[in-house]
Amino acid sequence: MSQPIRLEFPPRDARAELQTRLQNAPLQHAEALLSGYDLLQSLHDRGVLDLLRSGLGSSDKVLSIVVDAAKTPEAINATRNLLILSKVAFMLEPQLLEDIVTAVPSSLAQARSQKPLSLWQMFKKMSSQDTRRALSAMVGLLESFGKSLGSVDDAELERLESELAETGCVVAIERKNR
Repeated sequence: MSQPIRLEFPPRDARAELQTRLQNAPLQHAEALLSGYDLLQSLHDRGVLDLLRSGLGSSDKVLSIVVDAAKTPEAINATRNLLILSKVAFMLEPQLLEDIVTAVPSSLAQARSQKPLSLWQMFKKMSSQDTRRALSAMVGLLESFGKSLGSVDDAELERLESELAETGCVVAIERKNR
């Protein structure tokens, strides 16, 4: 009867494999290594590495300064405003923004190069459908902005005016006429 052939693999030496890969790395990745050395030298020449080293040495102090600055009401408002503005920017169509970006410089250049329009020419421009469409959008924005500014104050003002009117004060009537 035949005997099975014993197949034995030599034990794998992971350290020797890593050493071999490390010895061959400069040959296989010579261009990348040279580029990395150039980058390191440029960072060193500009003092960036020294800045990073000192920043790491005092990282606790730097972190506490950053946290203290981020906790201020101004920083919190700025962060919230940035998030809201980014939301608006994400909702706008890119074509609309591109049209605005191209229209602004050309309109400014046109305004600089020619004499001011007469009142009649301005009226004709204001009567065009495109101008009215843009004005409608701007008026809508202004209206919603005004509502957000005065919604609480209007209710309070009306309450005060009604109280003053009941007492017969003339100031309430003058305010209503404004």
